[in-house]
Amino acid sequence: MSLLQELSGNKAKARAAAKELTVAQLENLIEGFNNALIKMKEDEAARQAQEAEKARQAEEIAKLIEKSGLTLEEVAALSAPRSNPTKGKIVKPKYRITWNGETHEWSGRGRTPKVFQEYFDAGNTREAAEI
Repeated sequence: MSLLQELSGNKAKARAAAKELTVAQLENLIEGFNNALIKMKEDEAARQAQEAEKARQAEEIAKLIEKSGLTLEEVAALSAPRSNPTKGKIVKPKYRITWNGETHEWSGRGRTPKVFQEYFDAGNTREAAEI
């Protein structure tokens, strides 16, 4: 338990702790607590206003759904994000080489395969390997 929590629950302990401070220190402490209290009240009011706005919007959406004749499940299915249409597609190879008796193909995307790197390191160019 923190000291402030302990002092807030026991007035006698708070008065005893206050005797150790000067009047100026106590006034500064009280002003700090008042500012903190005002800020907390403002934050709570803003949170409640935000919750009320969300509830109003949810009610409005529910009315629109009811009016449209759709079910909530249909709306969810129709508004679900589409998967990436290019994800998982196989890309046509852009480069083809015959190296050590084997034919290798590469799309040109991603990391250069070792066999192509060896081919390029041997003094060949990418343009020579293009299909």
